Amino acid sequence: MQKIRKGDKVVVLAGKDKGRSGEVVRVMPKDDKAVVRGVNMIRRHQKQSQSQEGGIITKEAPIHLSNIALVDPKDGKPTRVGFQVQKDGTKVRVAKRSGEVING
Repeated sequence: MQKIRKGDKVVVLAGKDKGRSGEVVRVMPKDDKAVVRGVNMIRRHQKQSQSQEGGIITKEAPIHLSNIALVDPKDGKPTRVGFQVQKDGTKVRVAKRSGEVING
């Protein structure tokens, strides 16, 4: 089970976008990176193809997992993630800051 998953709300801890938050679009566990919507934007030259127009496009670049933290569901501040086994035997993610279960 991963600490940060697709669809999670995260906040950036380091880098040019420090303090900004967004939703995780994609997670790459092999590279320890994630793509966050609206964060770490880069401009790239795109060659024209049959499906896409050419020109300079802006898109999100992957950001290292150590530079992002999950947003606590209780107060909206960055938190670390822990795991807990519930009474029915399911393993859930828990916010270390508030102890609240992270749904998703």
